[in-house]
Amino acid sequence: MSDVKKKAPMGWNSWDCWGAAVTEETVRKNAEFMAKNLKEFGWEYVVVDIQWSGANAQNNEYIPFQKLCMDEYGRLIPAVNRFPSAAGGKGFKPLADYVHSLGLKFGIHIMRGIPRQAAHENLPILGSKMRAGDIADASNVCAWNPDMYGINPSKAGAKEYYDSIFKLYAQWDVDFIKLDDICREMPRLKDELILISESLKNCGRDMVFSISPGPAVLEYSEFYKSVANMWRITDDFWDKWELLYAMFERAEKWSIHTGAGNWPDADMLPVGPIRQVYGKENRTNFSKDEQITMLTLWSIFRSPLMIGGDMPGFDDFTVKLLTNREILKMHENARHSHQVYRRKNEDSEEIVWAAADKNGGTYFAVFNAGEKDKDIKVSFKDLEIDSKPQKLTELWSGEEIKADKEICCNIPAHGAKAFLLH
Repeated sequence: MSDVKKKAPMGWNSWDCWGAAVTEETVRKNAEFMAKNLKEFGWEYVVVDIQWSGANAQNNEYIPFQKLCMDEYGRLIPAVNRFPSAAGGKGFKPLADYVHSLGLKFGIHIMRGIPRQAAHENLPILGSKMRAGDIADASNVCAWNPDMYGINPSKAGAKEYYDSIFKLYAQWDVDFIKLDDICREMPRLKDELILISESLKNCGRDMVFSISPGPAVLEYSEFYKSVANMWRITDDFWDKWELLYAMFERAEKWSIHTGAGNWPDADMLPVGPIRQVYGKENRTNFSKDEQITMLTLWSIFRSPLMIGGDMPGFDDFTVKLLTNREILKMHENARHSHQVYRRKNEDSEEIVWAAADKNGGTYFAVFNAGEKDKDIKVSFKDLEIDSKPQKLTELWSGEEIKADKEICCNIPAHGAKAFLLH
């Protein structure tokens, strides 16, 4: 059974490095790296992102109106030239078996709706007398990917189609579903999302349910909790400081909604080698300090942690970034995470977050969002700590610090430090 109710999912997704052109060989190599180097630290999901049914994918660009691989019921299946173990109608089952043999879990990306190709061929729907053309809504299509038509959830056959695809994924032993082109489309696609969620819940297999893209609609927070485990609070997140800077405001607004199987999702971590589909190594544009800021914010906020880089190409810094036990313990054990304050002056900006440690004590993180290195003072009174702390540890370095009423720390521009005070 999934432990998604206890902690936010941690894993890898192929999009940042391989776009629409990921192959089985790449997935296997990344799974092997995770099993060897990251699994013991809690990393476990290996997720194949978009257009795995397209035989001609070459990079992160979608090929409009390409012929997709599907079965006789209009259900997409892996392109065997990219996923050879899928031959003979096996689908993703052999690849999922391999990932499971490493002690990991397997996931796939899907788009909402039904392939327009299935609608044009008017294929039958498994478990229904209706056909693909009966449920397809050609006026309801994704704005950025033309593979699918929308589905009218009120039409006979709509439920049976969604039931059929999740039954197929259960047969493949899928553990994680990333559903795209729906999260931010509230309330327009609310009924369809309810239908999809019910089909997943009734498929007979426990799967984590993640919905994209963002930004999610804040006033629908309780609805998201009722239908999904993860929902994206941002559009695609890339290695740009302005996107990381903007995440502080998003995280602050969504922080009260994290926990117990509900995980506002700040999106993937673009670390290490990314954009590999361009034929050369393109490492993240984030500085080391910005990567520390990102992992610190994602962890105290308790966002899901999904690696975007090609793991076999990680350097020592990236491995250490993702395997700091105390930071990952904060990610799992933080409760009631919130922004304490954000103070901006003409030449500086400091941000402080805090959370309770479920095992006792207080986590807090100090961020320098300014453009210059800065000495930042944090009063324990601002953290609402009245008693003298017995122990104060900086989590990235492991350094134990003596402090009575406040702490003063030097933080580089765009950098962060994280502490456990108890």
